[in-house]
Amino acid sequence: MLKVKVTSIGNSMGILLPKEALNKLKVGKGDMLYLVENAEGFTITPYQQDFELQMEAAEKVLKKYRNAFHELAK
Repeated sequence: MLKVKVTSIGNSMGILLPKEALNKLKVGKGDMLYLVENAEGFTITPYQQDFELQMEAAEKVLKKYRNAFHELAK
């Protein structure tokens, strides 16, 4: 477990993540992180929570209209 401190950043509050955490999350300056609420509190993740559901929906559409997409690709 890593310990971080809430600090003032301009008129806002924030936390500074150590390099070890950034490396494990595979994020850097300018990348987006998400706070996901769960039973224990919050989790910080670089992945959008509903992305997998969106990809499943896209795959269904691609399969259903495969011939139309094939014709449009010509």
